[in-house]
Amino acid sequence: MVSLTCALLAVLSAAALASPVAAPKPTPAPEIGNALEKRASCTFSGSSGAASASKSQKSCATIVLSNVAVPSGTTLDLSDLADDTSVIFEGTTTWGYEEWAGPLLQIEGTGIKISGASGALLDGGGARWWDGEGGSGGKTKPKFFYAHDLTDSTITNLHIQNTPVQAVSINDADGLTITGMTIDNSAGDSAGGKNTDGFDIGSSNNVVITGANVYNQDDCVAINSGTDITFTNGVCSGGHGLSIGSVGGRTDNTVSGITFSNSEVKNSVNGIRIKGIEGDTGTISGVTYNGITLSTISKYGILIEQNYDGGDLDGGTASSGIPITNLKIENISGSGAVSSSGYDVVITCGSGACTGWTWSGVNVTGGKKYGSCTNVPSVTSCS
Repeated sequence: MVSLTCALLAVLSAAALASPVAAPKPTPAPEIGNALEKRASCTFSGSSGAASASKSQKSCATIVLSNVAVPSGTTLDLSDLADDTSVIFEGTTTWGYEEWAGPLLQIEGTGIKISGASGALLDGGGARWWDGEGGSGGKTKPKFFYAHDLTDSTITNLHIQNTPVQAVSINDADGLTITGMTIDNSAGDSAGGKNTDGFDIGSSNNVVITGANVYNQDDCVAINSGTDITFTNGVCSGGHGLSIGSVGGRTDNTVSGITFSNSEVKNSVNGIRIKGIEGDTGTISGVTYNGITLSTISKYGILIEQNYDGGDLDGGTASSGIPITNLKIENISGSGAVSSSGYDVVITCGSGACTGWTWSGVNVTGGKKYGSCTNVPSVTSCS
């Protein structure tokens, strides 16, 4: 019996050695992404709101900026947002005073949804900088909003007022829709506002601006380069009208597939303006102005020039390096719109540089006939 028991123990011992029980597997460490799960909504306010929002921008699905007071010389910087973030402005956003280049606000990203809550206001406090010199001298003035590198994004119902100089810069955007934006720099009419452009657009594609109201002292819209850009159902007042250019002198000098439609330009220096810089190269093609109403225009109802040199018609002979092709000017209402000291239609083209134009339903009157038009396409005339 003893020998049998010993034999059995020996067999069991050998089996245990031959087939050891597996040790339990270690529990994996939690992934950082799960441990730091994005919060649904984050609200920032007061004088620390800008810094806190910038620091936390990747960890919030929705960022609410409520009565934020941005310190002087500081950008409200949301240029590193996670994809599909929503940014909501509430109350009044303000900025401290300092002479610097800006911008005061910068937002970038993919799938970004920017909006203003009811009654929200972004107040640049521009009167502190306005001195009648704009970007040409005097105080150094910060640009306001860099809407750069926005892809498949939207900006809805923002109300901006009193920007020191240019209001909204759109650059390297692709698939951006802006709806219901107000830019109100009308206070600058009597307080020295200058170069307060509404929208400056460059190197961007598939941009739609609809229902904008712009009151300013420079271009309502200036498209310096880009493709497939639409401005529709807008109102421009106090500035320099709906502009292409100036084109030339940049790394990107291509403008194509642009539409301005169903909009009003009033109380402005110019109505419609296309500017090619004399002696430079580039292309302006497929631009359409359709359904534009002009009223109270002081200088040029329609101005198309290829001798721009820092000011309208201040170059020499119009050059051909920036051809204007397949231009459509249609259904323009401006009977009696131009001041008697202004000009209804001015066209200065270089030799062979303005081709494939369509010109129909244009009624712009009230001003003088310009006597120095050059190379005017046969479908129209200076008047």
